[in-house]
Amino acid sequence: MRRLGTGIGWRPEIADAVEGMTGIDWVEVVAENVCPGHLPASLLRLRERGVTVVPHGVSLGLGGADRPDEGRLKALAERAEALGSPLVTEHIAFVRAGGALTASPRLEAGHLLPVPRTRDALDVLCENVRIAQEALPVPLALENIAALFSWPGEELTEGQFLSELVERTGVRLLIDVANLHTNHVNRGEDPAEALAALPLEAIAYVHVAGGFERDGVWHDSHAHPVPRPVLDILTGLAARVAPPGVLLERDENFPGPGKLERELDAIREAVAAGRGRAVAGTAVRGAVAAGAGGVGVLAPPLAGARERVAVAQTAVLSALVAGTPVPEGFDRVRMGVQARALAAKRAGVVAKVAPELPVLLGAGYREAFLEYARQRPMRAGYRQDALDFAGHLLKLGRPGDAGTLRELREWWLDRSGPAPRRRGLVERVLRRRV
Repeated sequence: MRRLGTGIGWRPEIADAVEGMTGIDWVEVVAENVCPGHLPASLLRLRERGVTVVPHGVSLGLGGADRPDEGRLKALAERAEALGSPLVTEHIAFVRAGGALTASPRLEAGHLLPVPRTRDALDVLCENVRIAQEALPVPLALENIAALFSWPGEELTEGQFLSELVERTGVRLLIDVANLHTNHVNRGEDPAEALAALPLEAIAYVHVAGGFERDGVWHDSHAHPVPRPVLDILTGLAARVAPPGVLLERDENFPGPGKLERELDAIREAVAAGRGRAVAGTAVRGAVAAGAGGVGVLAPPLAGARERVAVAQTAVLSALVAGTPVPEGFDRVRMGVQARALAAKRAGVVAKVAPELPVLLGAGYREAFLEYARQRPMRAGYRQDALDFAGHLLKLGRPGDAGTLRELREWWLDRSGPAPRRRGLVERVLRRRV
């Protein structure tokens, strides 16, 4: 596997700081946030300096019951080619459910949700990975996710699940040590045991990030400093295998360049400590063939596995975003925590993609959105969610202030059609005078 070195997640808010970091070997960019024909100037300058850029997808949903969407795969491939990337990465997760397999409305989570560690889910995931590998121009690596809840009746440990996935598809792994810490706090899974069971020879690179604990639940926020337990897990991983790359993720509450540099230094020190503890001559399990295709291990016929996985995932997602009963066997408290976290994330992202809404609604925006989100699932991404929310308020005649209501209606009308409305000269002049 190509050596990447030490990197950081590129975000527009810290673009200048990242460009000024002399010790950065590579960056990772959220694939859905860049357009191949209009790459940010900062990324282009980094590439000119020889800094590797890796696109990291968040919406493919390879762990879902459906076959991967061809349009999303094409978009990911285009970004890899435009950025000259050596690989692309995604997640072992599902992000939507419902639809044709269950003859029910399509539901969008707007977030990465854990797949059940069952034979059915593994079979579906392996086939979806092979479809993705054939469509992508470079190798694919998949990330283990953080989870707030567990599936009942799981048949495999995470190590068994990932080992068989690698064996059957040849896919690489993106190991997130912060997610191992999250799963330790939330699901009682020992990080050391998890590392011992993982196929470490398949690692493409490693994620490191911060979070916070509230009421016994760890939230993988990517908005806080990396805690010592996460760095300790990184050291434990580095003692077992030399990671080809390590990357710091930060998505919100960005500190100044100095603090980011210190976090990167702490990551380098944790890796060095692990390599110092490595026993000379210790070998990990046999090498895994890697590439854009699999290793030729055929999966058993799906024989209804997609339908069974679809039914289970739809029931779970419906409970989380549509207020239906929690399926039997799930921890209702943890499912409640996850449901509130999904709604809060929706409110935050909608405020970013449609910043006019919190300005128009003021302090009442968040409460109004959370009330809306409790019973109304997201159906087609965050921009449509913003339009649906505004339309919902207008149907209720809210907000009560006539001027604000008029502005909200104008905002919605401008964006709800296939193209912005064309206003006449008189209307434009009148609007300027209001």
